[in-house]
Amino acid sequence: MANRNADLSYCGQEVRKHDNDRFLVGLFVPAERREAVFALCAFNIEVAKTREVVTEPMIGQMRLQWWRDAVEAVYEGGAAPNHAVARPLADAVAAHGLDRSQFDRLIDAREADLDDESPADLPALEAYAEATAAPLVLLTLETLGVRDAAAMEAGRHVGTAYALAGLLRAVPFHAARGRVMLPADRLAAHGGRSREILDGKPGPAVRASVREVAESARRHLEQARALRRSLPKAALPALLPATLATLHLDVLAREEFDPFAARVQMPNPFRQLRLGWAALRQRY
Repeated sequence: MANRNADLSYCGQEVRKHDNDRFLVGLFVPAERREAVFALCAFNIEVAKTREVVTEPMIGQMRLQWWRDAVEAVYEGGAAPNHAVARPLADAVAAHGLDRSQFDRLIDAREADLDDESPADLPALEAYAEATAAPLVLLTLETLGVRDAAAMEAGRHVGTAYALAGLLRAVPFHAARGRVMLPADRLAAHGGRSREILDGKPGPAVRASVREVAESARRHLEQARALRRSLPKAALPALLPATLATLHLDVLAREEFDPFAARVQMPNPFRQLRLGWAALRQRY
């Protein structure tokens, strides 16, 4: 595992600062492929933060289109834009033959962030979670030289589960920006209201809705882990986010599914230890 105090590239620094979970996971990637993975994660940060860095949807659309054009240039033989993330991304694509469609999926999925509407139901939230996270796991698998169907299926479930767990932890973040990312139908079925979330005062109905989403995340983790024995060892680093998803879900459960609980919002001090133990045991 790499020394965290070693000099980091721009992409590595961005991932450590803005996506520390994935930075810790990246430390378990073989050294010769780590910079490519950091470039993927940095690209993901760039498109994921679109909503937070623009003042209106039209500007967000323009920002996402810039990245579409950048990806097209990388794949169509044009020069990559002179950008601190686009250049390393082009190097990663060239070195590892990465699937363009996964980049397109990540960009397209972020258009949903420009709309304040809550997901209509749990399947809609799962689809959003898969679209915004699974492609990054699949690209990481490709960077590791793993492309078999079982690994890709496991990666899809891991990405979805990790994103669902992250969305639950991000409930206060979204609420502060006037957005509710719990399924509208489940919240209504339990007698809850969006105002409870926006006010930061989740009652039993909100917690029941959070619990349903958490249960969905655990089902995806179970499906991913059911494939473990059929996967090559090289796939492990790409699937380690499953370990962190479990850790986050366990904390949420101990806090009775209150996403505003202080412990849920705090960085878990055991993340690196749990990742190391999982890697040692060849588990995710």
